Amino acid sequence: MSKRVYRLVDGSRGPRRDFRITVGLREGWEAEGRVYDLSEAVRCAHAWMRRRVETGQPALSGMFTRGEVTYAWPRDDGTVGSDREPVAIFTGEAVHAYLGGLPDAQIEAMLNELAGALGAALGQERLYVAFCDKTWILDCGEG
Repeated sequence: MSKRVYRLVDGSRGPRRDFRITVGLREGWEAEGRVYDLSEAVRCAHAWMRRRVETGQPALSGMFTRGEVTYAWPRDDGTVGSDREPVAIFTGEAVHAYLGGLPDAQIEAMLNELAGALGAALGQERLYVAFCDKTWILDCGEG
C-alpha cells in the first residue's frame, strides 16, 4: 500500500463560516401532527441544490442529522408546560475554496432560501438559522 501525502489545496484556507438550519419534523403544534422522515428533508435540500446549480448559482452543501428539541414554557394559570419535537438539523460550512468569494449577506440569503424550502416541504411555521456568530428565526406567520 502506498503512503499518501496530503498537501494544502491552493485557495482553500480562509475564515471559518459554519452554519446550521434547524427545522421541525412534526407538522403543526399538536402532538398528533404528521412526523416527516429525515429523508424527506434530504430530498428537499437536494432539489434546492440542483435547481441552483442548474441555473449557474452557488449552493450550500452540508450534513443532515436528526435530533430532538426539548422546551418548556409558563402557562397563564401559573403551571409549566413542556414538550419535545423531532427536528432535522442541516449543518455545514461555506467552504472558502468554493464559496470564499461570496459575501456573508449572500450566504445568509442562501440559508434563508433553503430554510424556507425545507419549512414549506415539512409543514413548518418557524425555522431556526445560525451562521458564524449570528442566529435568527424565520416565521411564515401562519399561526
